[in-house]
Amino acid sequence: MNLHLQGQTVAVFGAASGIGRAIAAAFIQEGCTVHGFDLHPPADPAPHPMHQGDVTDHASVQAFADTLPSIDHVIFSVGVGSGKFGFPFWNLAPSDWARVLEVNLLGAVHVAHSFAPKLIARKNGSILFLVSVAGQIGSQTDPPYSAAKAGLINFAQCAAKDLAPHGIRVNALSPGMVRTDLNQSVWAASQNILPAHERKDYSAWAEEKIRKVSPMGRWQTVEEFAALATYLASDHARNITGQTLNIDGGQVMHS
Repeated sequence: MNLHLQGQTVAVFGAASGIGRAIAAAFIQEGCTVHGFDLHPPADPAPHPMHQGDVTDHASVQAFADTLPSIDHVIFSVGVGSGKFGFPFWNLAPSDWARVLEVNLLGAVHVAHSFAPKLIARKNGSILFLVSVAGQIGSQTDPPYSAAKAGLINFAQCAAKDLAPHGIRVNALSPGMVRTDLNQSVWAASQNILPAHERKDYSAWAEEKIRKVSPMGRWQTVEEFAALATYLASDHARNITGQTLNIDGGQVMHS
């Protein structure tokens, strides 16, 4: 399928690693110009310009937006957990919530505020937020993360309604179990509360969790999200907006 994205400009937040890096690579393969933004530099040189900044700093995000004369698509692939196991929720302190909400929710709001005027001026384009199945099922693993991603799903719907009259689409893409740094941090937090003899290595923990929560019983891959992200940016998806699409092996259905 030809997605007809050649020559378009894409901003990818979280482009240094994980799903964001795979999405950036997929847009480049489609002939797009990609500009990346991340808190940390990539482990190896990226095939596109990288801007280092913090999504919790609106001025930093706005400065990045101001460097781009035009934009067609904006991808927010940023996520951070509390680093603690939150079941029950009082295992965490209220102070554990602030950074998680600032990154996952307010960071996305900063991105939307910075890029909406550029997209409105063009009367075309799209915004895609990476959310999580945790935001749909009230995951007890990390309540601040779950609540932040639930808030982002709702904000995506609000933004979709506001931007639809301007020809701009807004959607959310929801991962289940993917091999990323964030997924490994969930494993680490869950093991820290266990006695040494009950702890599992990452592979054993992940395989057990996948069998428990996913009817299809397998990992999702970053390439799957990249493929759907590029499709949602194309005219093939011109009537898809305000949606949360899951790539989760049936996890939300199963919950």
